Amino acid sequence: MKIVKHSGDIVDFNPLKLKQSLLKSGASQLVVETILKTIKKEIYEGISTKQIYKMAFSLLKKASHSHAARYNLKEAIRLLGPAGFFFEKYIARLFAAENYKTQTNLILQGKCVSHEIDVVIKKENIISMIECKFHLGKDANSDVKVPMYILSRFNDIKDRRHVIFSEKDSISKCWIVTNNRFTSEAIAFAKCSGLSLLSWNYPENNNLKTKNDDNFLYPVTCMTSLSLAEKDRLLILDVILVKEIINNSDCLERIGLSSNRIKNVLKEASELCEYI
Repeated sequence: MKIVKHSGDIVDFNPLKLKQSLLKSGASQLVVETILKTIKKEIYEGISTKQIYKMAFSLLKKASHSHAARYNLKEAIRLLGPAGFFFEKYIARLFAAENYKTQTNLILQGKCVSHEIDVVIKKENIISMIECKFHLGKDANSDVKVPMYILSRFNDIKDRRHVIFSEKDSISKCWIVTNNRFTSEAIAFAKCSGLSLLSWNYPENNNLKTKNDDNFLYPVTCMTSLSLAEKDRLLILDVILVKEIINNSDCLERIGLSSNRIKNVLKEASELCEYI
């Protein structure tokens, strides 16, 4: 059976690929097999991957809110847009969880011009700048022009003295982070130029997805028991991660949730972060 991808490409329906993505959500083999059986009955020639995803998400949500939240992770990261400001805060949180000191949205003077830097991190006296490339489009990739441009900015800033964590800090490393993917040329150029990359699927064993799953660093936008407006209000309150809801449930009262809704949200958050 042929299905249509986001890009418009027509490919064969791959039930094994769908099964693997559902299993990665934490759902049991029985639940996944039941969902697959239902979807196979409902799909038709020319159905879009978006429709299949919505169907799978809805069925998974009926079985478990927390499993549906994990399954929704990539879309949840995209919901940190549209401007990418909250994505930058989210990236800072990921590095902070790995014992980095972090700062966001700095203006640093380079040799030639000043630069707005999304995130600056420090660990073991090594200070790095992070440039975040946020894409709203699901199929948008960061091509080779991205690391080429950012390398020129890094070269203008590195080795100069800046007031960041102390009075005389210098930046010696550069990261580029995207919520989507890098092209193979972008990866090759970054490797050759000494730039570090982080994306949804790169590096293979330490990417955005694995960092979330390994350390329970899920953004609040993946929660299925909150509306989009409620998620936005939490982001404005600087509540970026689901963990932060668990540690500060007062934020749920501040956005107007009833005591019963708060219990449901905390239950999903605790299951998602394996506090229960």
